[in-house]
Amino acid sequence: MEHPQITFIGAGNMASSIIGGLVESGQPADRIHAADPFPQSLERLREIAPVNTYDDNTAAVTGADVVILAVKPQVMADVCTGIAEAAQASGALVISIAAGITIASMRRWLGERTAIVRCMPNTPALLGCGATGLYANEQVSQQQRDFADTILGAVGIVRWVEREADLDAVTALSGSGPAYFFLFMESMIDAGVAQGLDRDTATELALQTGLGAARMALENDVDLVELRRRVTSPGGTTQAAVESFEARGLRQQVTDAMAAAAARAETMAKEMG
Repeated sequence: MEHPQITFIGAGNMASSIIGGLVESGQPADRIHAADPFPQSLERLREIAPVNTYDDNTAAVTGADVVILAVKPQVMADVCTGIAEAAQASGALVISIAAGITIASMRRWLGERTAIVRCMPNTPALLGCGATGLYANEQVSQQQRDFADTILGAVGIVRWVEREADLDAVTALSGSGPAYFFLFMESMIDAGVAQGLDRDTATELALQTGLGAARMALENDVDLVELRRRVTSPGGTTQAAVESFEARGLRQQVTDAMAAAAARAETMAKEMG
């Protein structure tokens, strides 16, 4: 099946971004369906592409090959139980992008034999440069895995993990990761201002430096250690800064912060399950 029938439950920013990426990559808009209780959300969606829109979840799911749950975790139980019969009738793959909702919980709400992919995208997906981790239960076929690859790959890179628990690490790394970089850039900007630069200049220089460093890391065939070595002249300014970071335990701070994020993800899954 080249172009599956894809239904989105929820028409917020993430759903809109994925739909935009799908249409741009060749998925026909008439094979995309979306349901949302808010008419304004559906109107914004139709500005992106002439997709089929509904105010009724069951109608949108009927006949779908793939159902993408792009709703808040707090309403996931009600949404799943409401579409369970229609999803089972069509044999649809269900993809959840809701944080903290385990496959065990979704199977209780949707039916034990439902094919489910749980994924953790991040906010850069809104710009088409996201990083998404995915985990599939045993009911997911190879064709359905390919569907998930195509759908989430429309807004960035995708990586499969072998254990559902690994999604907590994905959350700590790429899910929460953009905020870490924002914080680091904020700190660089403030330091530049403290050393005499005006804030606009410091901001522009810091953001462009972040972009350039990321591109160098992505587009070179050498690892980060070597890239850092090439920038760090012995006895120079960069070495002085790096040694200061190391002396103050930057690596351990990052390790501790990501451990805290992963632990919180695990706790949230228990709270919402």
